[in-house]
Amino acid sequence: MTNVENEAQAIELTTEEWIATRKEAGLKIDPATAEVTWKWAQVLDPYGVNPNLPEECDQVGRVWFVRSPGSDVWVCEYDLPEATITALKERNPREIEIWPFDDI
Repeated sequence: MTNVENEAQAIELTTEEWIATRKEAGLKIDPATAEVTWKWAQVLDPYGVNPNLPEECDQVGRVWFVRSPGSDVWVCEYDLPEATITALKERNPREIEIWPFDDI
């Protein structure tokens, strides 16, 4: 079981509530200092918390995650504000350290 699944079960939130916590965290991320990583994940369930994902939606792709420095809350690119995405894309790729994703 992944850290995300453990966290989701421990908190006992619905999938929608759990994703809402990520969207809220995404609003607080400063793209100038954000830590970035990626992993292969379900495109339609990047956090792996939707127990009802239909088999026909089983599709894996590279998904980017972002967090504030020192935070343990990784936010999927899909749940970030558009302005944050734009600012991240404008950062020099050499300035972005790609963090290991073991703790996502």
